[in-house]
Amino acid sequence: MRYPALSVVLLASLSACTDKSDADFRADVSVAAHTSIIEDLEGLAQAARRLQRVSPTRAWDSFKDRDMIREMQEAWKNARIAWEHVEGAIAPMFPGYNASMDSRYEDFLPGPDSTGDRNLFDGTGVVGMHAIERILFARDIRPEIVRFEKNLTGYMPAAYPTNDGEAIAFKTQLVQRLIDDTNGVITELQQTKVELATAYGGLVSLMAEQREKLKAATQNEEESRYANITLFDLRNNLDGTKKVYVLFRDWILAKSAATSDRRILDRLDTLMEAYYTTNSDSLPEIPQGWSSDAPSPDSLNTPFGALWMEIHRAVDPATDGSVVFEMNRIARVLGFPAFVGD
Repeated sequence: MRYPALSVVLLASLSACTDKSDADFRADVSVAAHTSIIEDLEGLAQAARRLQRVSPTRAWDSFKDRDMIREMQEAWKNARIAWEHVEGAIAPMFPGYNASMDSRYEDFLPGPDSTGDRNLFDGTGVVGMHAIERILFARDIRPEIVRFEKNLTGYMPAAYPTNDGEAIAFKTQLVQRLIDDTNGVITELQQTKVELATAYGGLVSLMAEQREKLKAATQNEEESRYANITLFDLRNNLDGTKKVYVLFRDWILAKSAATSDRRILDRLDTLMEAYYTTNSDSLPEIPQGWSSDAPSPDSLNTPFGALWMEIHRAVDPATDGSVVFEMNRIARVLGFPAFVGD
């Protein structure tokens, strides 16, 4: 007698789910996405505050302060995890904050008639997570990154604070700017609903951008290049995308898009497996003579080449069954505009 009763309950439950309107699903997903994004942003703010607490108000010594510097680096990495989880949604919703929090060094440098940002430690000019990273990992930056940046107009060598004034500025201005920007996003987000079409489109764009991030690494222009953790960033992008995408799944399944949904989840899992073929947070070594436009067979027959091919298969917008192709298909079903690229 218990099994038929259970079947009736399950059928009634499924029926109730399908009775929900698009407006009901929109409301539910909006609330869930709002909560999820704010949780990660609060995690980012918490990590930045921890970094700030550890930071001294005197010049840094690479030997005596090695434990302190390592703790600040770990706090920065935790902030980076939180950011990569929400990047897809925040970038299109709050482009100003995205620019001040996540832009790369060269994005801040002015034209050829200016001297650039001569103060590495204050809260103006070059700011955000990568400005902080550039200081925290100043002693670990790969030579090819230094060579690339030396050619930038307004270049200043990365360095630890060498006096009390620089150390205090780092703590109270540069790190505080990241905290203030994060709190600014949280405040604005708390006062508005998540625009689902924009947030969903941001996820699709971020997945398409996975291959562009890999290409940037071949030119020494990747984001977390000072810490050398591009693969770490890609993993957390994927985690964050899946975390927000699953919030849409009840709605997606109610719209009879189960095939696309399964393809997306399978592809995300396959791509994550590719990201974990190594325990390192860094990308595999880039082959000598690598060409992003026409990689040679020998180049493709390397760990980096294998990763390159897997990312391209997984996110190519024109390939039926890829994450981006199927997410675009679902976007149309949900009434959102499809991602078309740059």
